[in-house]
Amino acid sequence: MPELILHHYPTSPFAEKIRLILGAKKLDWQSVHIPMVMPKPDVIALTGGYRRTPVLQIGADIYCDTALICDVLEHLAPEPALYPASQKGLARVLAQWADTTLFQASMAYNFQPKGALSIFPDPEQLKIFGQDRAAMRNNAPRFPAPDATAAYKSYLRRIANMLEAQPYLLGASPCIADFAVYHPLWFSRTRMPIMAGILDATPEVLAWMDRIAAIGHGASVKISAEAALQTAHASTPQALVNEAFQDEHGIVLGSQVIITAESFGLEPTAGELIAATRTRYTLRREDARAGIVHVHFPRIGFILKKAEG
Repeated sequence: MPELILHHYPTSPFAEKIRLILGAKKLDWQSVHIPMVMPKPDVIALTGGYRRTPVLQIGADIYCDTALICDVLEHLAPEPALYPASQKGLARVLAQWADTTLFQASMAYNFQPKGALSIFPDPEQLKIFGQDRAAMRNNAPRFPAPDATAAYKSYLRRIANMLEAQPYLLGASPCIADFAVYHPLWFSRTRMPIMAGILDATPEVLAWMDRIAAIGHGASVKISAEAALQTAHASTPQALVNEAFQDEHGIVLGSQVIITAESFGLEPTAGELIAATRTRYTLRREDARAGIVHVHFPRIGFILKKAEG
């Protein structure tokens, strides 16, 4: 089993999703704590621009976005399965809904003034955080709190309905849908307890959350960002799996390209396109601190363009 390095910070909801999956699969991992807001020079040295949390590093291979990280962990440790054999499509679609629609509603609810002040009592810290997240949204307005609250309540009732006759969302065992739905609710319950009362109307959800939390995070060892960069520099990227090139853009392999997220965290990553498969893109790039790395992105949620000039 290769060494897994997770770049994250303790209060990150998406990082909690991956920490629990590492625990469920009983994988040992190394922990690098990164800043909550920009600048993130050590992260950017690895990714080339992508700044969302978390990032998974395996040697000189850098995996961006939790949807792709989940696929990588599933390949390394197929049991217990994240994708139930008879419900793979349903599990993925539910997870994507949780990572986008549910997450956005929950965060707009959580960051009402009393919630925001509970986690950022220093007004200057709150201002810095707010400016950072506004930049990640490209200054798009946040979901209005009253509408977000109503939506969050409705979503919680729907989640409770799924748990009426079974312990987990899609059956007897947790899957990717459970971990994805859990992480925004975890933030409300554990990181902003002043806002957690919204969960009380759905006791089925609270009991399910207890079951998920009991999985734990597995065994981790904290290392420095510099140690992770040294690991990348001393490593050679893994040979690419021989998957068919899927061209949707008229951009040939070997081209200089830019990849950005569709809607959140729009910082570009530039590099040489060396793979474009059915599910992911891979860029080759070189950094003075990280050396030659392969940076991997899922296709869904990201935009590929040819670099100008």
